[in-house]
Amino acid sequence: MQRRKLAHAPFDISLLSLGTMTWGEQNSEADAHSQLDWAVAHGVDLIDTAEMYPVPPNGTTYSTTEKYIGNWIAKPGNRQKITLATKVAGPGRDRPWIRNGDPALTQKNIVWACDDSLTRLRTDVIDLYQIHWPDRNVAAFGNWQFSPALERDTVPLIEQIQAMATLIKAGKIRAWGLSNDTSWGVMRMMTLCEQHNLPKPATIQNAYHLLNRLFEADLAEVSHREGIQLLAYSVLGMGMLTGKYQNGAAPEGARLTKYRANFGQRYTRAVCFDAVDAYATLAKKHNMSLTALALAYVCSKPFTGSAILGATTIGQLQEQLAVYQTPLSEDLIKELNAVSARFSHPAA
Repeated sequence: MQRRKLAHAPFDISLLSLGTMTWGEQNSEADAHSQLDWAVAHGVDLIDTAEMYPVPPNGTTYSTTEKYIGNWIAKPGNRQKITLATKVAGPGRDRPWIRNGDPALTQKNIVWACDDSLTRLRTDVIDLYQIHWPDRNVAAFGNWQFSPALERDTVPLIEQIQAMATLIKAGKIRAWGLSNDTSWGVMRMMTLCEQHNLPKPATIQNAYHLLNRLFEADLAEVSHREGIQLLAYSVLGMGMLTGKYQNGAAPEGARLTKYRANFGQRYTRAVCFDAVDAYATLAKKHNMSLTALALAYVCSKPFTGSAILGATTIGQLQEQLAVYQTPLSEDLIKELNAVSARFSHPAA
């Protein structure tokens, strides 16, 4: 397994990582432990989770995913096999089950959330602690247009950074990162860290795949110049880029079949299906699967620190591990760019 160095963390990470957001919703604890065993046996050691998981979130299943992982970590020798990443949830939709309805990213709340995650994960230290989404008003989760009309009171960025610095100094986390953030957010954080001599964010976890290549613009430059690596999520576009939803198919148990009415709508726009058809045609022309094309594209980028794999079954993990290094020729890249130009980030 290839590894990527992080400029602002005391460890490196595997190019593929294991996502966990279905555990406790679509996957049982036994399923979760099987995936963990299989992943680490095949060189995948970065495990990414969040206090909010599983998704779609609700008060009944909140934090179940971390508990599943914690029970696996408690088995002798397992903690040493992984690099553990989790996230603190921020404000947004009404979720009264998170910190008694107070999800603002104050220093008190970040430390509180971290302590709770440490307990659930049954570990003394989290390797990478991430802000799941900004406390401030941003365009995200399928809405790419910033709206000043949505401005609200927000916790100062310096307070959030100081909370992370406090956790690092206390030995509760080793590094910290951002998620679902923007180039303005990253650069402002970096500037404040330099001004106050505080630890910089090591990673940014954003959606990145053939249906949403927005990261390749200003955030790619930020990544290159500031040494902040991308943890790419939804690398297969919520399963769209496996081709399993083509021609009106609705596989039983698949996420976009099960939750299509209220989750992941940005992936089911009509233009996304058209784009998937075009990419599938291109993959067939080059004698590869659509999954291989999509995953290899993400992994080929220099700014990709790790591509987060999401799977319901071991078989899906096996398929993804087998194809992530598929070579992409210059001609194929040109053809990919031509398809992207036609559809212009349909799931952004």
